[in-house]
Amino acid sequence: MTQLPKKDPLPLRALPDANPPAREDQSDHMGAFPRVRMRRNRRAAWVRGMVAENRVAAEDLIWPIFVHDGSGRTPVQSMPGVDRLGLDCLVDAVGQGAELGLSAVAIFPYTEDALKTSDCREAVNPDNLVCRAVRQIKQAFPDVGVICDVALDPYNADGHDGLVREGRIVNDESLDLLCRQALVQAQAGCDVVAPSDMMDGRVGAVRQTLDGAGLTDVGIIAYAAKYASCFYGPFREAVGSGSSLKGDKKTYQMDPANSDEALREVALDLQEGADMVMIKPGMPYLDVIRRVKDTFAVPTAAYQVSGEYAMLKAAAANGWLDNDKAVMESLLSFKRAGADAVLTYLAPEVASLLQRR
Repeated sequence: MTQLPKKDPLPLRALPDANPPAREDQSDHMGAFPRVRMRRNRRAAWVRGMVAENRVAAEDLIWPIFVHDGSGRTPVQSMPGVDRLGLDCLVDAVGQGAELGLSAVAIFPYTEDALKTSDCREAVNPDNLVCRAVRQIKQAFPDVGVICDVALDPYNADGHDGLVREGRIVNDESLDLLCRQALVQAQAGCDVVAPSDMMDGRVGAVRQTLDGAGLTDVGIIAYAAKYASCFYGPFREAVGSGSSLKGDKKTYQMDPANSDEALREVALDLQEGADMVMIKPGMPYLDVIRRVKDTFAVPTAAYQVSGEYAMLKAAAANGWLDNDKAVMESLLSFKRAGADAVLTYLAPEVASLLQRR
């Protein structure tokens, strides 16, 4: 066997000194340990609070509320602590939230099966459950912001966010209905409409409709990057759309593998007239929130969705997580990522925790 010639070993490179001596031309403030001790700013609560880079406040939170056309409260089984509210107790709940410092709510309806049709006609009924809820809230609390979801899934016999024709979710035909839905919500008194349907062109179409009706002050929060996520399951139970959903929503909601696409969606929605943009879900998409905020520097919201809520509550109920600490840390992660506002079912709980601090 031919032997390869031996090579001299390569000389070892000297490792850099972790604490090199200060050169004469270095300014006095430069240096490393022991001169620099990062723990000095962590040693006491008052200094930690002083140097904190991000904070969660009640005014950062939007409270999603489920309403049903009945009386009293009905628990959502997959979301412990969350109830569907009848209109007889809705105003009191909103008032309690306002006392805690919550300044905005988002209304989502539980629709009875008898009202679900293939043409989604209940979505454009000016006296539907959402419109009645909006009128009650604004009459009692005119300074509380009311946000309405614009999508057809609560009213659709197929459970989809757009109209279904021969097994396909049709885009352009859905836009007309979505615009009419947004219009009746705005005429009922909501402050902001939130298109969550992910049909192409819906933000511009809704903006044109509202402006044409003289409702130029009604804002739009666009669900600009809404992913086809598995974390929506408890929500679909809460609004009653899960049992009627046929197939999945992958032909209009975004692929979880993509983030460049999210930037394109946000850019288009802003061009079409969105006042704020939303990323949904929240915690699994913190990178998208950060990219959107860094790229566009516009008001950006995150939705801490039902599955995220359910996971936190299940872990806390089993003693695996400290509920209060986990809740606050989860919301702080959204602020750190760049979110200005967070839709969260935890809003009243968090506002109460903040008041006790």
